Amino acid sequence: MSKKMLVGFIGAGFITKFQRQALRQIPNAELVGVYALKGAKELAEAVRADGGDCRVYDSVAELCQNCDVIAIFVPNMARIEVMEQIAAAVKAGAPVKGVICEKPLGRNVAEAKKMVALAREAGLFTAYFENQIFMKANAVALAQLARVQKTMGPLTLVRTAEEHGGPHEPWFWDPTRQGGGVGTDMLCHCTAVARHLLTPPGKLPDFLQPISVQATTALLKWGQPKYREELKTRMGVDYLQTPADDYCTAVVKFLNPETKQVIVAQCTSSWMFDKQGLRLSMEGMGPGYAFEVNTLQSPLSVFIADAAADAIADGESALEKATATRGLLVVQPNEADLYGYTEEMADAIEAFSQGRDGFLSWEYGLEITKLVMACYLAAEKGVTLDLTDQGVQTDLETYISLIAQGKGHGVLGVQA
Repeated sequence: MSKKMLVGFIGAGFITKFQRQALRQIPNAELVGVYALKGAKELAEAVRADGGDCRVYDSVAELCQNCDVIAIFVPNMARIEVMEQIAAAVKAGAPVKGVICEKPLGRNVAEAKKMVALAREAGLFTAYFENQIFMKANAVALAQLARVQKTMGPLTLVRTAEEHGGPHEPWFWDPTRQGGGVGTDMLCHCTAVARHLLTPPGKLPDFLQPISVQATTALLKWGQPKYREELKTRMGVDYLQTPADDYCTAVVKFLNPETKQVIVAQCTSSWMFDKQGLRLSMEGMGPGYAFEVNTLQSPLSVFIADAAADAIADGESALEKATATRGLLVVQPNEADLYGYTEEMADAIEAFSQGRDGFLSWEYGLEITKLVMACYLAAEKGVTLDLTDQGVQTDLETYISLIAQGKGHGVLGVQA
């Protein structure tokens, strides 16, 4: 029986709730350590309550000395500094084999390239976490349609969306810290999973070539005076001063390099979706066939009347980003499994134990970062961006969106 992979988390925020649940379902891995500026003690206690043995460490270097795998779950603006400390620890002899990074790999292309370089210089295997690519519903849909695609031809149009009412932490809302708005937060998911679903069976994740993108960014809800004041009071972020997009949509065209077929992804993300909670949706269409995934459709629903609502303090006990505690509630029995967290963690653990990168390497994460930046640039310019133009590719190397710079007023129509 092979030795368990010892996993350490850097960061103890919201995402670690799902990743801890994912690790509990993987028999050959164990969460043994955490380093975080806040929440580390609570996370370690939760692991111990489940029968595990997780320690809180005082530094990244100390954590690395006691782990085979390190997972980076810190806020976007802290990732390069954390990766520099991991690389230094490994070069000094820490036994870490592989490193995981939650999306996005960087707030811009330059940061993502720096992350890749640090990992490779330290000789580390990498896994980039885009959980929707690992969703069982998507995997089953593609498996079911594999023979159909070979007979009729691959998918030619995919529509993806990730939408909810807004993030939990203030830094997510601050474009100068997060790197943008909902586009950097969630459009990475939508573009990555769309590309994955459009990729013909048996081809590598980077098989399709992005050739053009057009995009729109907007501030639809959180720029209105009432909601802007609510956001300022609740999160300490003033969208009159530094606005960010709460809605972003993009049309990305890809080229199949073998057939020369042009195929299309329509991708949407928003922070102004006030329904039952988080919704992930994917639709795929090909010649004579189609599929659809919607995570707000569950085999379980619960009804809570007004008279009983006071007994429920946390709507998210039913569903991530839930905004209601009464009425007919959608309940997902295992969100970590539903959203693909378990499968992506299992893939990383298996890959590192075999001495290779995960299914999605950090180089893939760099390409997704570049695609998201292209969406922002296309929205700023109000044009369809030609991604085959070397000048555009050169511009993306150093591009930082106006929204990320705190100068998104003109782009979003906000009067400072």
